[in-house]
Amino acid sequence: MVRKAKTTDIPAIVRLVNTYAGKGELLPLASQELYDRIDDFQVFEQGGQIAGVCSLFVYGLDLAEVRSLAVWPEYQGKGIGRAVTEACIAIAKDLPMRRVFALTYKPAFFERLGFHVVDKLTLPEKVWKDCLNCSKLYHCDEVAVLLEL
Repeated sequence: MVRKAKTTDIPAIVRLVNTYAGKGELLPLASQELYDRIDDFQVFEQGGQIAGVCSLFVYGLDLAEVRSLAVWPEYQGKGIGRAVTEACIAIAKDLPMRRVFALTYKPAFFERLGFHVVDKLTLPEKVWKDCLNCSKLYHCDEVAVLLEL
């Protein structure tokens, strides 16, 4: 079941996202940051456990980012990543955003949802907000994908 995250979910979300951050696949999350942004997060709960998570970060009038997308390995391949991502896209449509993007190591996943690969430089909002402070700035190997709503 996909639902809006609650503060009681924060330890589980931090553990899940930071597991992938430790592998260099996601940016790490601090608990305090999550308390400040809990409304950005959607979770997939199964059997009382958080199996997957995704957030939507709004950059401005027409641009949002899908970020912190993570699913525990034992739950992968069951549509959980798709479900939490589509929940974030639905929120973006309701705001209404015109564009949603992600930086990813799995562009094929996003392409199946209608995103297309773009040059990161077409997303200056992301570059100026996050990329300049990233340790991978000059050797970033993530792929930018964009969905026009």
